[in-house]
Amino acid sequence: MRVNNRYVSFYYENDNDMGEIKIDPKKTALLVIDMQHVFITRPTLENPTPEELAEAERWEPFFSKIDSVVVPNNQRLLQAFRDRNMNICFAKIQCQKKDGSDRSLDQKATGYNELLLPPGTPSAEIVPELKPLDDEIVVTKTTDSVLAGTSLRLWLNNMGIDTVVVTGVLTDQCVSGTVRSLADESFKVWLIEDACMASTQRIQDNELEILNNIYCHVINTDELIEALS
Repeated sequence: MRVNNRYVSFYYENDNDMGEIKIDPKKTALLVIDMQHVFITRPTLENPTPEELAEAERWEPFFSKIDSVVVPNNQRLLQAFRDRNMNICFAKIQCQKKDGSDRSLDQKATGYNELLLPPGTPSAEIVPELKPLDDEIVVTKTTDSVLAGTSLRLWLNNMGIDTVVVTGVLTDQCVSGTVRSLADESFKVWLIEDACMASTQRIQDNELEILNNIYCHVINTDELIEALS
């Protein structure tokens, strides 16, 4: 079953079974993934080298999309859930050991995914525009999947949650890993296409097509808020 005609993969091209977006506020939680300075705050460059300027230019479309679309839509979703007293959870990457020895292998790898974010690291904090409020769950992880690295699955079950609305970064990495884990644990998942982002639009579109209708339903912020109304 699909709920719209966007991001339809080969597997679902001939599936004409169309469903509706239905949300039960009492059984639904919002999960905001890794909206931390280290990922979504544009770096400040002092006396940059030509290589650093080229790298900044390469990432500029990502940061522009984050600033103009992704953060504002996350704010809208947070407000909609808060207005209805619905459950909200946040996840962020942060190790427990100062030397990072507790990190999973992918976070010890070299290159972009190498992350050492021990407690107290300012860049590991969630950006202030999306600051969690009191009584909203914040989990730390050293894995891509939020479920694999925390007790969140147990807590969601204990709270009577069977549906999770997912946002955050990066769509093809931690967001994708979490969506797949949630689906494997039999949660219904709604992935908000304009409240998450990959490094490039091409990767974003490819990953949304891969995930859609199999592991989740991909919808946008307006559609989700309308369903809540």
